[in-house]
Amino acid sequence: MHIPDNYLSPATCAVLGAAMVPVLGVSIKKVKEEISKAKLPQLGIGAAFSFLTMMFNVPLPGGTTGHAVGGTLIAILLGPYSACLAVSVALLIQALMFGDGGILAFGANAFNMAFVLPFVGYFVYKFIRDRVQSEKGEIIGAAVGSYFGINVAALCAAIEFGLQPLLFKGADGQPLYCPYPLSVSIPAMLIPHLLVAGVVELLFTVFIYAFIRKVSPGMIYEGAKKKSKAVYGLIVALICLTPLGLLATGTAWGEWGMDEIQEVITGGSALNYTPSGMANGFSFSALMPDYSVSGLPDAVGYIASAVVGVALVIIIFKIIAAFKKDAAAKTKA
Repeated sequence: MHIPDNYLSPATCAVLGAAMVPVLGVSIKKVKEEISKAKLPQLGIGAAFSFLTMMFNVPLPGGTTGHAVGGTLIAILLGPYSACLAVSVALLIQALMFGDGGILAFGANAFNMAFVLPFVGYFVYKFIRDRVQSEKGEIIGAAVGSYFGINVAALCAAIEFGLQPLLFKGADGQPLYCPYPLSVSIPAMLIPHLLVAGVVELLFTVFIYAFIRKVSPGMIYEGAKKKSKAVYGLIVALICLTPLGLLATGTAWGEWGMDEIQEVITGGSALNYTPSGMANGFSFSALMPDYSVSGLPDAVGYIASAVVGVALVIIIFKIIAAFKKDAAAKTKA
């Protein structure tokens, strides 16, 4: 679901980027107001879970791959505004460091995965939890909410893809950017997410939520015990397991390289051309492209990338926490 650069027109990227500015602004304001200095580093933990789960690619119908996001999980633990900020930071690091998702398309990816996904997931979770007020209601809410969240996000991405050939064409009538219309992009994105990726998101959310609820309930409930060591232990375990994401072959739908797209088979035939806007568009070289390290085996590079990504998101939120004044300091002042 990470849209690369040049699949969306600059105008589309600008509109979605502009839409995210007030969303992130409100999210930052809400986090300042609602998240204490002591709890701020938990955003880093949430962002780390999101970053790692996006590295676990799974095979999808049609020979493509996909992944979970973890946005609903963070929203349940810390609130949807915190989830929006945490996932946005994870997406930015993925784009800059690893070339996973475009630089110009960052606003679109953040809109889909950091805004739509956690907010839809959280409000579905809350709707169910408020009506089934028990542990069972929380688990069911987390499961259904996460499933709905990722599928609505996938639908948004599909619409963004499918509008490109309708709105942006060259003088020869050929699409300048993503060449697949809504009739192709929506089923191509939604069917695999409804059948597989949504289930993976559900399982990931329920497993991590149940684990944290058991070993560190203080991350969920005020006044309960917080055991960070167990949570960090799970993060380390997930880092070690990330090479499993390499087992899924194929490229995620809508994430093909410029050398691949003309050979993609859709409707029984290949595209046989590269849209000019894509071929001549923006180019950016990431430091560790595709979660690899030059000279190292793929699995080792994947683990190294996971360590770097997790370290960055945790450090970023620890630095933010260091600059935040706690409530006691504000009262005294």
